[in-house]
Amino acid sequence: MTINVHPPSTVICGPIVHRHDVQPNYRRGGDIRTLLSPASVGAAAAFMGTLTLARGEIVTEHWHPYSEEFLYCVSGDVLITVDGEERRLTAESAIHIPVGVRHRIINDGDGPAFFVFTCGPLAPRPELGHVDTEPSPGSLGGVR
Repeated sequence: MTINVHPPSTVICGPIVHRHDVQPNYRRGGDIRTLLSPASVGAAAAFMGTLTLARGEIVTEHWHPYSEEFLYCVSGDVLITVDGEERRLTAESAIHIPVGVRHRIINDGDGPAFFVFTCGPLAPRPELGHVDTEPSPGSLGGVR
């Protein structure tokens, strides 16, 4: 059996998206930037972005009814609560958050924390992708 390991030459990649060209979203806490998504590059299966949390900042508890989340901590040291269980996520470690599992992140470390995340598959519509389970800093006027 022959396996073709090279994609067809007709495949066209999407544009390169630079983090600094994307407006931050502070609604759930922290600086969240969705880099690759259906809106930005025509993604059909998932979206990807970054999260920056200053010392003391949180991402409020929420869950994804359609998507699992892959969260990679590039730098920092945070407390993540997943389905009520507190866990430590440190630099160069990752966690998988299954569909429907509540999660929240608190930067209780000594400095900023930086993450890369991916969520997929996509919800049928963007507004259906997250369910908040506690008030968001942005909904209370908590803008930086």
